[in-house]
Amino acid sequence: MTRLRHVLGSVFALGYLAICAVLLGWAFVVAVVDDSGESMAGVVPLLATAPVSLLLLPFGDHYAMFVVTVVVGALVNATVIGWCARALRRGA
Repeated sequence: MTRLRHVLGSVFALGYLAICAVLLGWAFVVAVVDDSGESMAGVVPLLATAPVSLLLLPFGDHYAMFVVTVVVGALVNATVIGWCARALRRGA
């Protein structure tokens, strides 16, 4: 758990998580404001958290599952980003 905290504590990982949170909030605002039901704004957070979010997407049709999919994808990708940043910092 300590190692995960170090990896997710990276500035780059935290920046990525912040961007994903903003994109998710933006997608919900656009979906609520759009009355036609044809908004494709939900695709943007899914693509920002790919490939994990694309693997989890078929498991649910509800908004809650969409949020879980984006959050899990963002956490996995942020972990990889933090691990890479830590490995590059250690190697320099």
